[in-house]
Amino acid sequence: MKNIIMLASLALVACGEAPAPVEDTKAPADLRIAFNVYTNTPEDNYEVFVMDLDGKNRKNITNTPGVDWVYSAYGDRLLFLSDRDTCHRCYFLYEMDADGNNVRRISDRQLQDSWMSARMNGDEFIVDPKGINDTAFFRLDRDGKHLDTLYHGLAYANDPCFSPDGERIVFRGAKEKVKHGYPAELHIINTDGSDLRQLTHYPADDTTAEWWAYHAGPPQWRSDDRITYCSKRKGNLSIFSIKPDGTDEQQLTPDGFDEDWHAWSPDGNLLVYGGTPVVNEEERPVYDIFLMDMRTKQAKRLTTDTLSEQAPVFVRVADPR
Repeated sequence: MKNIIMLASLALVACGEAPAPVEDTKAPADLRIAFNVYTNTPEDNYEVFVMDLDGKNRKNITNTPGVDWVYSAYGDRLLFLSDRDTCHRCYFLYEMDADGNNVRRISDRQLQDSWMSARMNGDEFIVDPKGINDTAFFRLDRDGKHLDTLYHGLAYANDPCFSPDGERIVFRGAKEKVKHGYPAELHIINTDGSDLRQLTHYPADDTTAEWWAYHAGPPQWRSDDRITYCSKRKGNLSIFSIKPDGTDEQQLTPDGFDEDWHAWSPDGNLLVYGGTPVVNEEERPVYDIFLMDMRTKQAKRLTTDTLSEQAPVFVRVADPR
């Protein structure tokens, strides 16, 4: 769980021109939103919740002591990291359905705290393994078998994401370490390890981002071949999009409050993200989940409690109501 301190005020209308959505292929009635909840307990407990697209029928689907953190979905399956049955924050890869049933540990390889991605209808995953000094990603099959190792040659890399066609991977990476860490930018590479390129370049004249803040946050690949990510600029964390060739960067969400980890509906019309509209009495940021319709550029706040909710993903349900 990547905790970044962000303070904000509420805003609900996106700025800039969003990429044109693709045609609807399925009604969103078969979609739910899964997201992570910090329970505000001293045990460092995170749970995975699901809810409908209108924020109703919310429920905890993990109910397990420790850390469960959903990082990806394919079809009706959720991929999540968990430290259950092991040491605190020692993460292994699991999957479950949208109701929290059929929980299965996929791999016995310990993983970094990182987003991951699936291709070929969940037959293969790209993950960031623990213990190899951030120098490579692993490709696993659905049973956790190690298929191959993708060496990228950078000093640091994290958060790999397959392209919609499964032929490329976008990820956060840095060529060298600076005083406080690695100033990661988005990079893209073919799945065979060829054609490594840097996509994003943080504005050199922007000094508003703290050393720990995202220059380029965990990327997502929209179905129309746009790549999206969060970046803190002018003192504000917003979601941006860019083409795979590194051109046509656009800001998708407004200045005024912070938006970070996010996901796209399969048709590319809905953007779900975590935002920080309020700060609680302890001045700890309280994250909520928002759903934006990119056709109207209107966002709806789906959670309104005092818990911290982050990193939403869309997941299909086998038998939608």
